[in-house]
Amino acid sequence: MIWTLKIECEWGRYLEEECVRMIEIDEESTLYDLHLIIQKLVKFDNDHLFEFFRGRHFRNRKPFFSENDWNFDYEKATDNYHQMILNEIYPLPKGLKLFYHFDFGDDWIFRITKSRKKPKPPDEEVEYPQLIESIGPAPQQYPAWEE
Repeated sequence: MIWTLKIECEWGRYLEEECVRMIEIDEESTLYDLHLIIQKLVKFDNDHLFEFFRGRHFRNRKPFFSENDWNFDYEKATDNYHQMILNEIYPLPKGLKLFYHFDFGDDWIFRITKSRKKPKPPDEEVEYPQLIESIGPAPQQYPAWEE
């Protein structure tokens, strides 16, 4: 089935304008697929570490694959992101939201919300994921600095 997801940049060191992307995506897509999609949608270079977590807001983290902050194995988590599919994540426990955190220095935080629209069967003529709505420009990952 095809879901509609809203991907909204909530915070980032250089975020200046609203950036929201609505996509249609297969429910069998992995978190790693979602990572690559977000990178493409905001035209980032995919050159930093990332994580997915759930929480009530982006400062309230409940990572998917770490037992505690001292025991986090990034390589293992990334491997798991290749295996964890969206329909294993949703529905999230009540009150929790899905977040994507990219670049632990510049802290790009994206909230990912599953639409309440009914899932639909895939259209054989459409390549998924597909962008269906774009609000605002993509943020600049590395803004040009005046010298």
